[in-house]
Amino acid sequence: MIRKLLPKILVVLLFAGYSQSVDAQLFKKKKKTEAAKPAAKSKKGEIEPYEKVITKEAITDDGLFKVHVVDDTHFYEIPDSLFNREMLMVSRISKTASGIGFGGGKINTQVLRWEKKSKKVLLRVVSHDVVAADSLPVHEAVVNSNFEPVLYSFDIKAFKKDSLNPATVIEVDDLFTKDVQALGMPDRYRKRYKATRLDDSRSFIESIKSYPLNIEARHVKTYNAGDPPSNESLGSISIEINNSMILLPKEPMKRRYFDRRVGWFARGQVDYGLEAQESKTITYLDRWRLEVKEEDMEKFKRGELVEPKKPIVYYVDRATPEQWVPYIKQGIEDWQVAFEAAGFKNAIIAKDPPSPEEDPEWSPEDVRYSVVRYLASPIPNANGPHVSDPRSGEILESDINWYHNVMTLLRNWFFVQTAAINPDARGVAFKDEVMGRLIRFVSSHEVGHTLGLPHNMGSSVAYPVDSLRSPSFTKKYGTAPSIMDYARFNYIAQPEDGDVALMPNIGIYDKYAIKWGYRPIPNKSAEEEKPVLDSWILEHAGDPLYRFGHQQAGDVVDPSSQTEDLGDNAILAGEYGIENLKRIVPNLVEWTREDGKNYDDLETLYGQVLAQFNRYMGHVSNNIGGVYENHKTYDQEGPVYTYVPKEHQENCVAFLHDQLFETPEWLMDKDLFAKIEYSGSVERLRGLQERTLNNLLSLGKMERLVEYEAMHGRDAYTLIDLMTDIRRGLWSELRTGRTIDTYRRNLQKAHVDRLEYIMKAEDQKKLPDFGGYRKSTAVTMSQSDLRSIARAELSTIQSAARNAVNRTSDRMSKYHLQDIVQRIEKILDPS
Repeated sequence: MIRKLLPKILVVLLFAGYSQSVDAQLFKKKKKTEAAKPAAKSKKGEIEPYEKVITKEAITDDGLFKVHVVDDTHFYEIPDSLFNREMLMVSRISKTASGIGFGGGKINTQVLRWEKKSKKVLLRVVSHDVVAADSLPVHEAVVNSNFEPVLYSFDIKAFKKDSLNPATVIEVDDLFTKDVQALGMPDRYRKRYKATRLDDSRSFIESIKSYPLNIEARHVKTYNAGDPPSNESLGSISIEINNSMILLPKEPMKRRYFDRRVGWFARGQVDYGLEAQESKTITYLDRWRLEVKEEDMEKFKRGELVEPKKPIVYYVDRATPEQWVPYIKQGIEDWQVAFEAAGFKNAIIAKDPPSPEEDPEWSPEDVRYSVVRYLASPIPNANGPHVSDPRSGEILESDINWYHNVMTLLRNWFFVQTAAINPDARGVAFKDEVMGRLIRFVSSHEVGHTLGLPHNMGSSVAYPVDSLRSPSFTKKYGTAPSIMDYARFNYIAQPEDGDVALMPNIGIYDKYAIKWGYRPIPNKSAEEEKPVLDSWILEHAGDPLYRFGHQQAGDVVDPSSQTEDLGDNAILAGEYGIENLKRIVPNLVEWTREDGKNYDDLETLYGQVLAQFNRYMGHVSNNIGGVYENHKTYDQEGPVYTYVPKEHQENCVAFLHDQLFETPEWLMDKDLFAKIEYSGSVERLRGLQERTLNNLLSLGKMERLVEYEAMHGRDAYTLIDLMTDIRRGLWSELRTGRTIDTYRRNLQKAHVDRLEYIMKAEDQKKLPDFGGYRKSTAVTMSQSDLRSIARAELSTIQSAARNAVNRTSDRMSKYHLQDIVQRIEKILDPS
């Protein structure tokens, strides 16, 4: 191709960040030798000779379609062979206005089909949400009720008359510069920022690039907005959108059906062709197409490892700092051991991309290449999205976004969770080999997402807490059976435990899940595979090492599937964790010391101590009103849902009183505060205590306790039990006449405020669960016991406070109790 004739200096400029729109890029087929002549404008609907539309001055990029630019006008030359082929359009925000957030977020995904009429080309939106086999009578009804809408209509400008590869030319500028809603700003942004209309004069195509299997279009859209997130004086928002149009395989991959007992990213489809008396949704996995070579099939059947026809290959971005490249590669190839359980060797490979000199055509935007993209961004994160074929779930491509500041996140986690036992974690900057190992860990985790695995938050509960203090156990098993859990680093191990492992690796569950999702089952259809897949699950039924626990958004109902926790007992794990935090706090000044620097790092890492302490409180408090979830099928014995035992809930409330509601004096380091702030310590602790108290008394938790009592009577930990235990702990000074200090006065007022909230709260509806992610419990407040109990509690506190006023000699305590009496009076009798 002509691109390969580029002078090296131009290649250097291109990859150093020099970019222009496709009509100005210097690596196109034709190099202008004279001023371009404007293309003659044809009359509306008139089809011109090819040479009159695509003139000699055209700049052409060859690929899936040829993309031509003539005098700032963009044309697609669509091969006739690609009409009616399905293509996936993935739209992302690539650059955002300040205040909206970071780019890269997916805003729309849809299947498109290019269709040619006599003088028109139609771009239709294809839905695979509702289907039926075309051999069945119901297929006609499905087609009639699922008519493909037209996204855009184009006049045909010219025909390419080629006996081997005829093509049709259309002009595409309006598709990207007009307000085509499916390719533009999402509705949620339009509503939030009161965007009214697109400003055509400030909207334009940045570039359109064509690759063998995809076309990448970048365009800037400017909207007039009544409430823009930044630059308010302009009254508008500008964003850059990237639309990736990807050719879908002619033959879809064989599906593998989903089972909720094994965690997997999946997609659903209503199939009216099934022999069922109602419409039924079938769900199938997102996964790469890993197939056995025909010549290796007998080896595979004998149990020998074979190489796949096409391995999964990840390239590490050229922009990645050199010292981190080996660790990112190791994180990618760590998954080879899991694929060996699926029967493959060398199934996933990490590579360096070719240099610009070796291959000036290579681009991370080419859908043939999956890339770990290194982004110079302050965002402390990494994520692993993928693009998959909606017809089969086949993952076509994945780019892992690696933000530079993920290292800050790793530093903070590793410090606060291991510094008490690990000298390598002490300090504000780690040695390269230490940070490299942390980067490898995150790389493995993100690659797991791109293979199809979601978070398995129920993994870490499989290990007894004390086993995480054992060097031999942790060296063999890591900190959790799955690297897809948020089981970060070993905060449980104590200084006397020796050389324990500090983080998870590819674990037992990961190998099991990859085998279940990827191991080929020869000579069986997707439907015929199901009994085999089910038998693989039943082999490990009831074994916590093989359990999948859903990530929970909203209310945390299942306390055994929490983020950032370790071990099978939140109380014991929290006690060990707090002991380590107590060792860290007195050393924070010394461990962050660096001459000539201010105390910003000290403030940051003290904040991390508070955040970690808060996690322990959340892990324990989420056991109140908790229900364990263990998915089963009819052929398995036992319940799916079981309540957290009464005694454990009682112990959890006692833990919270001991560790949090009784003022944690060890957090109140006066010397440390004198270096980082002029005020805020009292308010900080108040907020910490209030958050946990409000979590304990959330509507969902309380309603589940009411239901628990209705189902199990005296065997249940009831809402009255919870309210009584909280009151006796928070108001213990009223029985003894002790002085009530500032921290306790704040906490007691927070308790009254929460009871007032319960008295006034509106009904809580059960929300859609989004495939198990979001948990919620419905509460009808006017008819629930919640208000009755809250009213009784307020009355009891008011009476006790009134009686205690004269038993205290401390003036501030007396004022506080008098205030409490008056506050409750207004709540109970607002008239």
